[in-house]
Amino acid sequence: MGALGPSPRLPPPLLLLMLGVQCFAREVLVPKGPLYRVAGTAISISCNVSSYEGPAQQDFEWFLYRPEAPEAALGIVSTRDARFSYAVFGARVAAGDVQVQRLQGDAVVLRIAHLQAQDAGVYECYTPSTDARYLGSYSGKVELRVLPDTLQVSATPPGPRGRQAPTSPPRLTVHEGQELALGCVARTSTQQHTHLAVSFGRAVPEVPVGRATLQEVVGLRPDLAVEAGAPYAERLAAGELRLGKEGAERYRMVVGGAQAEDAGTYHCTAAEWIQDPDGSWAQIAEKRAVLAHVDVQTLCECHSSHSGSLEPWDLGGHQVGTAGLQAHLPERAGPVSITSLPWRVFSAQKLGMEVGGPWLRGERPWVVGMAVPHEGQTGRLAVLLWRKELQLGSRVLCAPSCLHDTPSLSYVSASQLAVAVGPGERRIGPGEPLELLCNVSGALPPPGRHAAYSVGWEMAPAGAPGPGRLVAQLDTDGVGSLGPGYEGRHIAMEKVASRTYRLRLEAARPGDAGTYRCLAKAYVRGSGARLREAASARSRPLPVHVREEGVVLEAVAWLAGGTVYRGETASLLCNISVRGGPPGLRLAASWWVERPEEGTLSSGPAQLVGGVGQDGVAELGVRPGGGPVSVELVGPRSHRLRLHGLGPEDEGVYHCAPSAWVQHADYSWYQAGSARSGPVTVYPYTHALDTLFVPLLVGAGVALVTGATILGTITCCFMKRLRKR
Repeated sequence: MGALGPSPRLPPPLLLLMLGVQCFAREVLVPKGPLYRVAGTAISISCNVSSYEGPAQQDFEWFLYRPEAPEAALGIVSTRDARFSYAVFGARVAAGDVQVQRLQGDAVVLRIAHLQAQDAGVYECYTPSTDARYLGSYSGKVELRVLPDTLQVSATPPGPRGRQAPTSPPRLTVHEGQELALGCVARTSTQQHTHLAVSFGRAVPEVPVGRATLQEVVGLRPDLAVEAGAPYAERLAAGELRLGKEGAERYRMVVGGAQAEDAGTYHCTAAEWIQDPDGSWAQIAEKRAVLAHVDVQTLCECHSSHSGSLEPWDLGGHQVGTAGLQAHLPERAGPVSITSLPWRVFSAQKLGMEVGGPWLRGERPWVVGMAVPHEGQTGRLAVLLWRKELQLGSRVLCAPSCLHDTPSLSYVSASQLAVAVGPGERRIGPGEPLELLCNVSGALPPPGRHAAYSVGWEMAPAGAPGPGRLVAQLDTDGVGSLGPGYEGRHIAMEKVASRTYRLRLEAARPGDAGTYRCLAKAYVRGSGARLREAASARSRPLPVHVREEGVVLEAVAWLAGGTVYRGETASLLCNISVRGGPPGLRLAASWWVERPEEGTLSSGPAQLVGGVGQDGVAELGVRPGGGPVSVELVGPRSHRLRLHGLGPEDEGVYHCAPSAWVQHADYSWYQAGSARSGPVTVYPYTHALDTLFVPLLVGAGVALVTGATILGTITCCFMKRLRKR
């Protein structure tokens, strides 16, 4: 037997034909298995065919092989035969729970809306042949395993069980700027490796909860990434919104600095995810639990100014009070002061309004009026209405600043930010301490990370319009500062109780008399960790009277000698007389000059030349002539100014300005009185010899020029004659 030779080669045409047949063999593709899904959830299994012959639209048939009968094929649904389904699937196919949906001519998807335990098995997607020859695969199989539903989600902490379990979620009320914290428990006992995704969402109260109405706040994704919904992304980046996992099953959401738009019904949604064999993630279960109904009590700024009077209306048996006055209630309840608003209120019938509305029903107030702003004020139109059954302590609508663009109401207490001052009208003497107290009250959140307050005192002179100028204040960090004009004085602004602040002036002055008001401002921390002013309120005016010192000053000034010449020293004297004043009164005197402006007959502003203060220290100003200046006290009440080397620039009108000073117990000085002397004219005269010096110089110069001219002429003529000889 000889050696085997090489195998015979196929002719090239036959080789190409075999390759072409292999490239165009039919292929049916379904997802890789096994697939794990939870009973009661939906599943979609795709199927597509490629490399086929025949029409572009192919038909598909779906079969199920159950584990207990792996050889028996159960027809589920078909694209070409409506009666294809077996009896076990017929009713579900007719109801639409099981259906096949064509994506394109050669691709479909099998959808089962609610999986059942008996749906587990091997699913086969079969495509009837349209090829000229039977080549390739005509079906694809994928195994589906149905898992029991073990996902659980509930609020933290879980409520009591049994008959006494609450039928509705709790209602929480937080103040604007406070921290809102909610938690939930999510667990699963699925045997397969799955990931839990937990998200917190908010829905508008009394609206059915669904994917379209539930606004996600923040969520933990299957890959453990924390993401926020679009309206909350900025707050998450700023650190105001946090989501954390506490232990193996507890999740906690913290919203820092609650805002009005954070009100609503909060839900916790837990979703279970599994990774399919192809590497993609699929959600296999989802459950949701209601956590709480959250109300955000906003800090509204509602002023108490109101002009005129309005009578109550009687609309269908319901008496309606007017804002800014008193609510007219049954006599058994008595008058109740409500939140004041600077708005006029008109009857609903006069404005053509319909009483009630689709978003104001049940226990909420009825719409029975509309508020229109006064002239010169701005704001949106607001509706006001409360029922006849309003009782003491009831809450009413605060508008307009608390209304939002959406048709929602913000309920606040009647006096949410109120400021009271004491101890009443004060009458004190100069140098005595002045203490004023300011109390901030209302339904306010405590100061902390998300809310802060500042309190200050303003003073306006008696009869002056407006709130006045700032005296002292404590900012949101508790740092005190003094207003302009109060620097250097012993003034204390301190917090003496949780909401009580004290202003203390160690030594009052007559200039401190006037009307004092306490200004309180509430701040909440908004986006970007910045404080936003939410409300402010001023107290009623508190009059303070400080007795005058009763000091009367008079000053007489003159120029010693009456006449002064250039180059000499000018001495100006000032005698001061005092009437009244406390013991220890000290005097100060300053000298001023007014010089005529060039080209005009009017005098310029007064300039300080020099003076002596109440402590005996000399202060030198600017002398017009630029020479030396001396100021001195020559007697108990006599001051002198000397200008050495007087020049023409020192010409002007001088005056003496004395002042009386009192030193208080805190060692601060207070000016108790002042005066001004009459004008003293200083004109530096020229000496007689100085007047002859100029003509003498002119004459000598003329003589020298004349003599030189004559001498030059004679010399020139003499030289000419000498040259001729």
